[in-house]
Amino acid sequence: MNPTLSELEAEAGREKAAFGGDAHIVCDNLVRIYKTEGVEVVALQGLDLVVEKGELLAIVGASGSGKSTLLNVLSGLDVPTAGVARVAGMDLLAMTAKDRLRYRREVVGFIWQQTARNLLPYLTGRENVELPMVLAGRRRGERSAELLDLMGVSHCAGRKPPEMSGGEQQRVAIAVALANAPQLILADEPTGELDSETSEEVFGALRRANRELGVTVVVVTHDPLVSEQVDRTIGIRDGRTSSETLRREGAEGQIVAEEYAVLDRVGRLQLPRDFTNALDMERRVRLELESDHIGVWPVREEPADER
Repeated sequence: MNPTLSELEAEAGREKAAFGGDAHIVCDNLVRIYKTEGVEVVALQGLDLVVEKGELLAIVGASGSGKSTLLNVLSGLDVPTAGVARVAGMDLLAMTAKDRLRYRREVVGFIWQQTARNLLPYLTGRENVELPMVLAGRRRGERSAELLDLMGVSHCAGRKPPEMSGGEQQRVAIAVALANAPQLILADEPTGELDSETSEEVFGALRRANRELGVTVVVVTHDPLVSEQVDRTIGIRDGRTSSETLRREGAEGQIVAEEYAVLDRVGRLQLPRDFTNALDMERRVRLELESDHIGVWPVREEPADER
């Protein structure tokens, strides 16, 4: 039986659950446009993302895909142009300057790729970890020593950055990012300047922070060794989330990875370029709805002289 007009009006007026619900990170149709010298660059083009509290995930994508812009938005360093961006229930578009400063000091920790950007060279490892606590008006206590020990660099407490290796500097930088007990750690290519063995040590430190402190960790990386060690890898292409790779333990203890295309809220789907190139798919495709799937076929254009 068809619904009545009053039933349709009641359904339309009923409050619907927000996209992402109470997830730790929610981006809904997120847009970021940069304007320079009269030229507009759309870095994020309606990106959707949901991250649950306590996740450890990687974000991958080609240069210019929008992944670093997303990280800057989530860190509070950049303000979105439109859409929704929430972290720990905080609306990143509606923040005042004072709220944004407190957010960057207390809610989120950030780790740069360049080791020199993470630490002050004239302070020791312990003093670098204590500095964020001092700026936030927190008591230092034994937290700096505990964090350095958790990161496996307690021996760097009295050393200055020039006296540390690159891997040691990055692990001290993670301790700095954790100093004020943030809910979220963001890392922009944290192993980009390190060899594979040292990269494993740094990522192991991030994994310990995630598992032992319960902090959510989002890593932007080009390093396949890093992206393969998380439960979820999110691919970004042309300013939108395009794919997700989920990893789980198989029946025999092996790690099984399954890649999925992401269907956004308006029904857009980015087909992998390898697939479309293999079938010469351009401009338009033919769709067919089956009982349990949607078929996608290339359209073969007829030569003009045969029409």
